[in-house]
Amino acid sequence: MKIAIGCDHGGIVLKPAIVDLLQSREIEVVDFGCYSTDSVDYPDFALKVAESVSKKEVDLGIVLCGTGIGISIAANKVKGIRAAVAHDLFTAEMCKRHNNANILAMGGRVVSIDLAVEMTKKWLDTEFEGGRHTNRINKITAIEDKYFK
Repeated sequence: MKIAIGCDHGGIVLKPAIVDLLQSREIEVVDFGCYSTDSVDYPDFALKVAESVSKKEVDLGIVLCGTGIGISIAANKVKGIRAAVAHDLFTAEMCKRHNNANILAMGGRVVSIDLAVEMTKKWLDTEFEGGRHTNRINKITAIEDKYFK
């Protein structure tokens, strides 16, 4: 498995522990930055991760900013991306189980490092349930097909 990760200065606090987790599971990590606490613009990093997932260069993505919100909004502008903000174990599980989120977003100013690691584990270990949720994902895809020309 290969996972892309990207963050801004607000999410960088979470990145080292998440990268360590992924590598401990022998998951290849593609790190799109950022690499310091200097102020940067989260859409730049969201785009790199989202394009990598959309082009199937990687299997999944993780994006991190101060809240997880802005970077997820930016990632969701790329066709085929279902980036979901998680702030607890339940949302980390359900975004994969019901929404088949291919990008997990978290906030470095919202969750602790330990919680971010546990949420990443939960998201990775959860399978998409399919069934009635497949129809809903297909409806999301139809919306993209209508507006992403």
